[in-house]
Amino acid sequence: MAKLSDKKSTEARSGAPAPIELICANADISLQMTRWLSHLRAERRLSPKTLEAYARDVRQFLTFLAEHWGALVSLPRFAKLEASDVRAFMAARRSDDIGGRSLMRALAGLRSFGRFLEREGKGNVGALSAIRAPKIGKSLPKPLQMASAKRLADANERAGENRDPWIWARDAAVMALLYGSGLRISEALGLKRRDVPAPGAGDVLIVNGKGNKTRMVPVLQNVLELIADYAAQCPHPLPAEGPMFVGARGGPLSPRIIQLTMERMRGALGLPDSATPHALRHSFATHLLTRGGDLRAIQELLGHASLSTTQIYTGIDTERLFEVYKTAHPRA
Repeated sequence: MAKLSDKKSTEARSGAPAPIELICANADISLQMTRWLSHLRAERRLSPKTLEAYARDVRQFLTFLAEHWGALVSLPRFAKLEASDVRAFMAARRSDDIGGRSLMRALAGLRSFGRFLEREGKGNVGALSAIRAPKIGKSLPKPLQMASAKRLADANERAGENRDPWIWARDAAVMALLYGSGLRISEALGLKRRDVPAPGAGDVLIVNGKGNKTRMVPVLQNVLELIADYAAQCPHPLPAEGPMFVGARGGPLSPRIIQLTMERMRGALGLPDSATPHALRHSFATHLLTRGGDLRAIQELLGHASLSTTQIYTGIDTERLFEVYKTAHPRA
């Protein structure tokens, strides 16, 4: 098994990943893996969650190889990796009911590590490039109806709950922000008080997205009014450098709280299980596209690196057109 060393204080001071300790591989592999993650963080600006997933995938692969070969993994041995070794690992992961999307991410992480070793002159791991990525089915996001999305951002819908009114106001403001500006939940909860203009004082947010990439997104005045209403009722201090949205005890608000709120509300409103906080972001993009929004502009608003990621929403629009045709055409 592999583990990360417990050096959180060093990591917090330097901002670099802590040195990695592996009991399935030699120290040379551990050193290169630590350097690789530092490179991805500093140069590629990958998100912490992506770095964590990549590190986990490589550790699992090295653990598998140590068992598969019956010996600790070293750099010279790793450089002689064969395609059959990689296929055996993928088959083992498949047997653990790992989905195609997770396997694709694992292979991407392994290839990134292999390319890093090549650039550092530590060997040519060509076997990783010889493996074809697993095919995954493309599932279309399921947006909400406009009326349903608006009701989720209405604090009055929760008036019967035994919670403080300021919490209703907070959750309504977060929901309105997800739908009104198409933010990821991590982006909305990552906003600081100083990032949000007062009603009438501005209409733009500077959002820190994936990979620490910032972008400008418009924000509606009625959304800013909901946020201001929450801030006025909040019993905890909201300093300019602190989080805009706080939990019941005044600390940063957890995404899980918003997810649980959505679960309760979709039961009360009769919404399907697909009604999640992220579905509000999908709804934002789909409703813009339905009303004639430009695909390239929607890409910028969502913070997608590639237009192909945004193009999935054209499929949703087409589906709805066919639904309308089937239900409304006299000969359908």
